[in-house]
Amino acid sequence: GTALQARGPSDESRLRSVLKPWKLLDSAPVPGSQSELRLHQRGSELSIRVDGAELMNSRASASEIGLSELGCARICERRAARVLIGGLGMGFSLRSALAALQSDAQVVVAELVPAVVRWNRDHFGELADHPLRDPRVSVQERDVGELIRRAQGEFDAILLDVDNGPNGLTRSANDHLYARAGLLAARNALRSRGV
Repeated sequence: GTALQARGPSDESRLRSVLKPWKLLDSAPVPGSQSELRLHQRGSELSIRVDGAELMNSRASASEIGLSELGCARICERRAARVLIGGLGMGFSLRSALAALQSDAQVVVAELVPAVVRWNRDHFGELADHPLRDPRVSVQERDVGELIRRAQGEFDAILLDVDNGPNGLTRSANDHLYARAGLLAARNALRSRGV
């Protein structure tokens, strides 16, 4: 009690939140792998994990926001820009892209795990101000690599927010996205001066 009082009320509430146990809200298989995504909650904090490794947390969104800000910076003035986001996550990348783009933009989100789309609607849409409700957004529940390989000059930007980068955590099949063939496919999917 004394240690908590010395820290002040905001520190006390943060400490109490950290001391709460994580509660499993839902789980879903990752298509094409033996892994399972798990959605956990502790107080107001949400976490998505796979095989014990945290993929994303509602308290840590700076990298997702930065990805979209950087990726959309050179196309934010383009009329009717078309952006592909690989990985919905908690919606922070999507919200940031929508904030940067014009009102006539189109954002296609490729999400491999259908439960992640449902979790955005049911559990944490408010964290990113419900980006799936934006009429500029369409969601395709499929592999972003498949969309990239089929696209020819369709996108002004491609933002990959899958697997925490080139060293894939959830699917070794994602490694191709960052290999030479994957980068060439992404280049072919971009319009002139695409990002």
